[in-house]
Amino acid sequence: MAKRKVTLIPGDGVGPSLVEVAVAVIEAAGASIEWDVMQAGEAVMDKYGTPLPSEVLENIRENKIAYKGPITTPVGSGFRSVNVALRKELELYACVRPAFYIEGVKSPYKDIDLVVVRENMEDLYAGIEHMVVDGVAESVKVITRKGSERIIRFAFEYVRKNGRKKLTVVHKANIMKLTDGLFLNTAREIAPEYPDVEFEERIVDNMCMQLVQKPQLYDVMVMPNLYGDLISDLCAGLIGGLGIAPSSNLGDGDLAVFEPAHGSAPKYTGLDKVNPTAQILSGYLMLKHIGQSDVAQRVLDGVCQVIKEGKHVTYDLGGSAGTKEMGKAIIEKIEKSSAQAGRS
Repeated sequence: MAKRKVTLIPGDGVGPSLVEVAVAVIEAAGASIEWDVMQAGEAVMDKYGTPLPSEVLENIRENKIAYKGPITTPVGSGFRSVNVALRKELELYACVRPAFYIEGVKSPYKDIDLVVVRENMEDLYAGIEHMVVDGVAESVKVITRKGSERIIRFAFEYVRKNGRKKLTVVHKANIMKLTDGLFLNTAREIAPEYPDVEFEERIVDNMCMQLVQKPQLYDVMVMPNLYGDLISDLCAGLIGGLGIAPSSNLGDGDLAVFEPAHGSAPKYTGLDKVNPTAQILSGYLMLKHIGQSDVAQRVLDGVCQVIKEGKHVTYDLGGSAGTKEMGKAIIEKIEKSSAQAGRS
């Protein structure tokens, strides 16, 4: 198999240490990848005057796929967020965040398998805000038919391609009748084109309550940007926290960036303490996306075995292992399984 070229962005804070461990796991699983390392974040500010050099964007556009660690947005840089800038520049309009239970994680729920599909470009996060007069600020909520249709079709197709069953559109159209109303009505118009997909609607505040009370009733959910930000973290909380929450940001033409949902946690830099699971599972999502599903499954199996066993896990999972120790344990599980498969 020809190696797939992937842009690798180590990030900063705990990013480089997490990426180092995750890359070792991915390679141990047999991935056919050629890493194209690029730097972004605080470390490149002095050299480029920006945390997101244009050559990084060009490299991602060329390779189509990027795998990155968390990035700190430097204070006073003019960037609201490096991650937001990446999504806007590359038009990665779909944020997909799965939340599934892994045996061994302390959670009140044992049968959760949810996916949040978040519109990434519009809504209040478009960043159109200003001071009206002294003491009065205004932020503009932007919802377009084009953006709504694009993300809703993406969500329906995701359900089909991944063997899911149901799509829930989340909104607040009872109050924001024009903006969320447009999003909801677009979903209603598209739904009949997918008769094989069960379709339902939920108001966002009720959705939050439903997810806490009975998350097992839900499958794939699609929603505008702000609600997606909030509900994806809520879902991460249901399965044990951001330490095990991967994410992907996708655009047209297979363009995609894979990264953990959590931040760069600068105070933990160099302490070998942070859980690498979210970073590794983001690699699992990437491997599935580029067609290396067998490798992806080996990565997932290794992670699940180590967490279930509970001997070599980080503090947030109830253990005392460091980042590298947990990564090493996952690699050992992968290699052991591969050796057993080779003998059978």
